[in-house]
Amino acid sequence: MDVVALGELLIDFTENGTSAQDNKLFEANPGGAPCNVLAMLQKLGHQTAFIGKVGQDAFGRLLVDAVKEQGIDTTGVRYDDNVHTTLAFVQTAADGDRDFSFYRNPGADMMLTADEVDLSLVRNAKIFHFGSLSMTDQICENATKHAIAAAKEAGVLISFDPNLRKPLWKSMDDAKEKISWGLSQCDILKISDDEIEFMTGEKDIKTGVKKLIDEYHIPFICATMGKNGSMAFFDGHIVEAAPFLRDDTVETTGAGDTFCACLLHDVLEHGINDRKDDDVKKMLTFANAAASLITTRKGALRVMPEKGEVEAVIK
Repeated sequence: MDVVALGELLIDFTENGTSAQDNKLFEANPGGAPCNVLAMLQKLGHQTAFIGKVGQDAFGRLLVDAVKEQGIDTTGVRYDDNVHTTLAFVQTAADGDRDFSFYRNPGADMMLTADEVDLSLVRNAKIFHFGSLSMTDQICENATKHAIAAAKEAGVLISFDPNLRKPLWKSMDDAKEKISWGLSQCDILKISDDEIEFMTGEKDIKTGVKKLIDEYHIPFICATMGKNGSMAFFDGHIVEAAPFLRDDTVETTGAGDTFCACLLHDVLEHGINDRKDDDVKKMLTFANAAASLITTRKGALRVMPEKGEVEAVIK
């Protein structure tokens, strides 16, 4: 496998109009950041696999079918007979930003045990990708750390996206501690501007990332800044790329995951060492364009853009 990801797989119920009775309608979109990343990587021609857990229920089966449809390997997916699949209700503001309400106390994704992790998938990957939400509970935290230890032992590159969702943490101190651990493990980091501020107290991206580099020595960092584009930090270099702002944005769900997938696609092709500024700028530009496209669509996992679509936006 090119990329193996571990983490949450859930239903994003996204607003989709109103009924004849003037009630809000919600569409059941397959989601979960790690699988969104894999779905875009599949569009870019890579072989991927997912490790996680869903409930033995209608939503769990819907999710696994959707993941298989994208070509993602699901041999690492487990079912829980007692705990239901995690649900998230996403309400969208006028500017496309989101407010999440989670039904996950617990959710099946939190119940993945270390013994259930398929380590053969992890050891044979080129990149192992994870986020912080697989560390919100001790059970799935143990599974995550078990997988990362196996990946490191096998020389697999580690990719981390904090993907901070404040409602899912018992406390912000706990979130900071777990994200700090993730930062200490990764070779590749995709992090948003608000997550940089959360972890460093710095609003200035360059100042905040310098703090992260000084503390965690991460070789390759990409910072996403929404409407302000993105930056890459590597070998003492800083490269910036402008955003692709759109009038037809519907919602921003999956934009960061799409960006992350484009980053990993570039790393698979070119590595993280001895990179040239111009080549990294092309990567950021492609990732920004792809992220802009996903904001014009409801959901993420099933509607990732094709490579040709992204190239057309850049042109």
